[in-house]
Amino acid sequence: MPDIPWSTPTPPAPEAEVYVMASRFETETLAGAFRFFLKSPGIIRQIRSAPGAHGVALRARIFSRTFLTLSAWEDRDALYRFARSEPHRSSSRAAAAFMRESAFTFWTAPAAALPITWAEAERRLAEDGGRETRS
Repeated sequence: MPDIPWSTPTPPAPEAEVYVMASRFETETLAGAFRFFLKSPGIIRQIRSAPGAHGVALRARIFSRTFLTLSAWEDRDALYRFARSEPHRSSSRAAAAFMRESAFTFWTAPAAALPITWAEAERRLAEDGGRETRS
């Protein structure tokens, strides 16, 4: 399945620091993976119009039931405002029913480091272990 490549809704100032989030989601079943994937374009569209969003990408491995997300934000508050808004809020709650595992990691980076690479996101998720939750 093709990735949704990095897009930059609002470029940050060149000298700015951005707040980055990487996440890994694994669904219990293949059906759950398809449900997650079908919701993804709407959430990506929401991020692209969210105040303070500086970048977003999705790596979908449906048959492995694994998804990685990457996003960059003006600050932590911008990310949290997005996370609490619809449709993300409802979609996240609904997805919890078919998630096997989720991991998140957060860091700041200079705007010049955007776009963040998948290698960097995966390294940080593996290294940090993320804030892991099991359903």
